[in-house]
Amino acid sequence: MSFEFTLLALIGIAVTLGLFSGRLVKKVGLPSIIGYMLLGTVMGVSVLKLFHHEHLRELTFITDIALGFVAFSIGNELKISTLKSLGKSIGLIIIFESVSALILVALLVYLVTGDLVTALIFGSLAPATAPAGTVAVIREYRAKGKLSSSLYAVAGFDDGVAILLFGFTAAIAKQILLSNSGISQGSLATGLIQPSVEIVLSLVLGSALGFLYSYLIPKLVSKNNIPALTFGFILMGAGLAEMFHLSLILVNMGIGFVLANTTKHSTVVSVNEQLRSLMPLLFILFFFLAGAHLNFASLPALGLIGVAYIVGRSAGKIGGAWLGAYVGGATSTIRNNIGLGLLSQAGVAIGLSLLVSQEFSSIDSAQAHSIAASVVTTITATCILFEIVGPVTARIALKRAGEIPE
Repeated sequence: MSFEFTLLALIGIAVTLGLFSGRLVKKVGLPSIIGYMLLGTVMGVSVLKLFHHEHLRELTFITDIALGFVAFSIGNELKISTLKSLGKSIGLIIIFESVSALILVALLVYLVTGDLVTALIFGSLAPATAPAGTVAVIREYRAKGKLSSSLYAVAGFDDGVAILLFGFTAAIAKQILLSNSGISQGSLATGLIQPSVEIVLSLVLGSALGFLYSYLIPKLVSKNNIPALTFGFILMGAGLAEMFHLSLILVNMGIGFVLANTTKHSTVVSVNEQLRSLMPLLFILFFFLAGAHLNFASLPALGLIGVAYIVGRSAGKIGGAWLGAYVGGATSTIRNNIGLGLLSQAGVAIGLSLLVSQEFSSIDSAQAHSIAASVVTTITATCILFEIVGPVTARIALKRAGEIPE
């Protein structure tokens, strides 16, 4: 007699085993989320195939919810007084690490392919940083200090800069492609304005929801109701972001930012205390599903472009962050470590690669179709690698900075 686990049962098994796999890898000095990802890889599409591609599509909403909570928790850590104490270095770090990753990836991909359009497209995807891995490590090890605060700020605002750089660079690449193919060109201005509008509207929507949330939360009779209200607002933020094609991360970060800066400290502490028990569950599900997506069959497709992307992005993030911190006058602790906490990459980059694939596949050009066919596979495979390496390097950075308590 054959049987198949229901999706609900599989999720229950994943959470239970994930809890213990996380504890197991922690004993060898690795962050728990590596254990969650390894378990996901074993149960996912590459090994046991208990989770099929259809299952993973049905569970996309879990990833969105987890990212919403991560973004909210980032905003919750960004008090204006803290940002002021960190100084101008934060803005310079974000700009330098994002632009450096774009330039180095574009340069290396161009040296490999000799194709400027391909180089610009892959370069435009490099700046995006996934905050979930970094935040998970900070929370797991209860890290506190200037590096931790800086990582919260950079990982949060990095998303906006990444969207802006992608919009500009991808629009230029598309215009070059259309010109080379002899196709009538669209408006370059439209491609440049759209990402700016997306960022502004995301922050406006997040701020509006944040003020409403901050108004309602003191009216709760019991602290036990805080998780329900928070859950409702984060889902609203995620849903409205999807509806209006805005940034889920920036919207929910805006909610947390407004709460942290308009509500008394005791209320913010209560919110954090109530969420502390929920975050580990969300991290298990998020990183398990990330691991479950890994398809070993797609790894050989990486080729030289994948290698160039990995090397260029890593060097750009670490070197650019160091340079930004140096120019901004940050301490040597931040200067020498912050880049190691910014290597994770996942949802935003994959989403942008899907956008490229959709747009380029509709262009009547062999070059466009070639880029559309390769970009998603390459970025998905490299993201899996960065999601494994990123949390490990983030832990190394926090340990070197002396911000992980014994």
